[in-house]
Parts: sequence; C-alpha cells; structure tokens
Amino acid sequence: MKKHLLLVGFLLAGHFSIAQVKKEIIDKIIAEATNNSQLEPIAHELMDGIGPRLVGSPQMQKAHEWAVQKYAGWGIQARNEKWGEWRGWERGITHIDLLTPWVRSLSGTQLAWSPATPKGGVTAEVIILPEFADSLAFQKWLPSAKGKLVMISMLQPTGRPNYNWEEFATKESFEKIKKEKEEQTEAWNARLAKTGKDRRSLPITLENAGAVGIVTSYWSQGFGANKIFSAYTKKVPTIDLSLEDYGLVYRLVESGKKPTLRLEAESKENGVVPTYNTIAEMMGGEKSDQYVMLSAHFDSWDGGTGATDNGTGTILMMEVMRILKKVYPNPKRTILVGHWGSEEQGLNGSSGFVEDHANMLPKIQALFNQDNGTGRVANISGQGFVHAYDYLGRWFSQVPAEITKDITFTYPGNPGGGGSDYASFLAAGVPAFSLSSLSWSYGNYTWHTNLDTYDKIVFDDVRSNAILTAILVYMACEDEDTSKEVRIPVGRNGEPTTWPAKRSPTRRGGLE
Repeated sequence: MKKHLLLVGFLLAGHFSIAQVKKEIIDKIIAEATNNSQLEPIAHELMDGIGPRLVGSPQMQKAHEWAVQKYAGWGIQARNEKWGEWRGWERGITHIDLLTPWVRSLSGTQLAWSPATPKGGVTAEVIILPEFADSLAFQKWLPSAKGKLVMISMLQPTGRPNYNWEEFATKESFEKIKKEKEEQTEAWNARLAKTGKDRRSLPITLENAGAVGIVTSYWSQGFGANKIFSAYTKKVPTIDLSLEDYGLVYRLVESGKKPTLRLEAESKENGVVPTYNTIAEMMGGEKSDQYVMLSAHFDSWDGGTGATDNGTGTILMMEVMRILKKVYPNPKRTILVGHWGSEEQGLNGSSGFVEDHANMLPKIQALFNQDNGTGRVANISGQGFVHAYDYLGRWFSQVPAEITKDITFTYPGNPGGGGSDYASFLAAGVPAFSLSSLSWSYGNYTWHTNLDTYDKIVFDDVRSNAILTAILVYMACEDEDTSKEVRIPVGRNGEPTTWPAKRSPTRRGGLE
C-alpha cells in the first residue's frame, strides 16, 4: 500500500511539475512579448530601411541578407536557400508632370517590370482609347497612337468610397452614383472588348503601333489607394496615375485641351538573378527530427513598402523566434521558420521548398502561416484534419482568454485553396494552419496598394499575435504527435471532392 501511495504521489508531483514548467514558460512568453517587444524596430528596419521586396529586385536580396544577420544577432541559425531565378529589375525615379494646359507634378508610378523611358524622358500628348464599332475599326485607328501616351483605364465617376456615400449622401443620390458606376464599368469593358484584345495584349498592341507609353489607373475603392501590379509592355513604360490625377488628365482630353505630359521612368534591367527563401532554425532536443514551422512570405509588390502584405507576417514570425530563443532555447522539436520568396507570383518559394524537402514533410508536427494583414487573428480552420479539434484545442487552451475570445474556430473545416503559402504544405498533407486576421480595410487600402506602408501597422494587434503564435509553437513542440488523418472535402453539390493538388513552382520567372 505504501509503495502504491508513493507511486501515485510521484506521478502527481511529476504532473504538477510539468504543468508548473508549462505555466512558467507561457508566462515568460507573455512577459517578453509585452514588455520587451521588438516589433517596431524590426518593422522600421525592414519596411523603412529596405523598402518593398519585389521578387528579383535588389531590395529583395538585401532583405534576405538582413534577415540572416538579424537572426544571427539573436543567436539563431539562418540561411538563404536558392529555389529559382527571376528577371532582375530595379525601380528608379518616376516623375510625371502635366505640362499643358498648365503645370502640375502628378501622383503616380511606373508599374513593376515596366521598361524605362529613354534618357531624359518622353514628352507627348495624351489620348484616350476611343470607342470602336469592332476590332477592325480598332486596327484602322491604331496608327493614331503613334507618338502618344494612351489612357486605357475607365474614368471613375467618383473618388469617394461607398462607405463615404452611405454616411453622407441621400439614399437617392447613393443609388444614382452606384448605377452610374455600374453602367460606366459595363460600357468601358465593352469598349475594351471591341478592340479584340484583352488587358494583357492591348498594351502590347499599342506599343507595337508606336505609342510612347501606357497610362492606367487601378483604383482600389478607397481614398488615395491604387493597386500597383506589373506592366505588360515590353518596350515602352506603363504608369499608374492616382484616381485624382488620372481624372484630371482624362477630363482635359475629353474637353479638347490636348494635355501634354512629360514622363521620366528610370528603371533598370539586371538580367537573370537568383531567388531565395530565408530559413531560420532552432534545433530540437528529444525529437529533433520532427518540426514545428512558422511561415510568412517575404516578398511584396512595390507600390508601397509591403507593410501589411506581408511585412506584418514577417515581423510576427521573426519576433516569435526571438521570444522563443530567449524563453525556450531548448525546444523538444526543431523549430523552423520560412520567409518565402515570390508568393505573389504563385507561392513559388514555398512550393519550391516543399518540392526540395519532400523527406521532411511527414515529420512536420504543425505549420502556422500568417499573411492577410495587420489585424488580430480572428479565424482558424482545422483545414480538413479530422483530429485538429483535439490538438489545436489543447494548444489554444493555454493562450490567454483575452486573445482567443474573439477567434472563430471551424472544425474540421475544409482544406484551404491557394491563397497563401500554407497551401503549398497543406497539399502535401502537412497540418498547415492559416492564422487569419481582422481586416482593417485590408482589401481596399493596403493589399497590393500604394498605401501599404509602416504607418498602417497596428502594433498592438501584431503583439497579440506574437503571444498567440509563440504559445502555439511551444505547445506544438511539447505535445504528443499530431494525427494527419484528413476528411475529404465536400463540394457545393454535397459530393466528395479531392484534396488540393501539389503545385510545382515557376523556377525561372518573369522572362517571357
């Protein structure tokens, strides 16, 4: 009886000791994230000091080198792994001036991978793509584009977002402007269709006809926000003007004022350059051949500085690694973080890693990815893993209630599509979870826009996410093995569908 009681006592004491250690580490995570946060300086160094991180650009390479050095300063091993090659392109100065009928410097920029202007720039009259009866009429008109800057975007009837109209307009006025926008959008799409060209081939056709530049405006439905993507032209520059300045020039053309612009775009071609993922690692102990992964794409578009897409995901994962190195330096499992290249062109960096490290994929306990902006984590799906409720439930139970109380959980859920890098791992059967965040007007104001800058970061929300993610990683490192049993997703018709297929990366891009 005494031996039995002693055994029970030892077991209870051991259980209490483990629970106490767990609480101590979690408390230390919370304290370090709260009292010694490094998010602001990390964000400043990355977004302000390096800038946007377009794949193939010198800033992307500089960011990879900076990250390795930053990790080294925290005592964490990191390396840059090559996964492919890309067209090397470097943004220079863009200067756009209205010269006639009056002088004004315009707000706009050259699109990514756009050809430069000749040295000294170009000065030309601006024209609007006219309406055509059919593609034959368009072909007859094409010689008129020679020597001109051609506007190919619709004139927006208002620069005020819908929420602004809803707040101040009469119901009748709001309905009227919505109808105007719908009708004008339909008419403009018909105008483009009658050229017989699509949005990709139209700029190429115009440059081949002798146009000296293409002028666009891709409004993001928010005050001052434009989407900034890539150019399709091969010989002449494509520029994006702000809604306000595009409207000014468009109206001057319409009224017969024949406005003239001077355009200077000093981009530089750098040939074919290598592309990388940055991988940082904290070696595990007892189960060092198993992995818990953090994931965030490193690249961005370059309209702003890539602050919320995906600078916030990047600084989150770096801060989590810094915290864990300080309070949990000897993890049971190996902790890896992937800062992926070329997510924006199709998850290329992460899918390259999955393809190149196939042997380690079955050994990944869990992966946590964050990508959709600066907000607090608000949604978690089990991604179709049957037992995700069990282990995610255990892990989340250790996170402070003030962080988890507003999170919506969906179990077992369905496997997510290709929206971000977790999908590359999910397709390979890895329990890869998306830490989906609150919007903060992400879609209209910062996602791929000229306004995606440091000032849009909500650091209190990112700090909350750092506590959440660090605890999840700690719990995943210490917990029993996760089950990888999956539920085949069900389609809209109620019939079973298939698990997402693996995708191969584009290993040599931007060169077509």
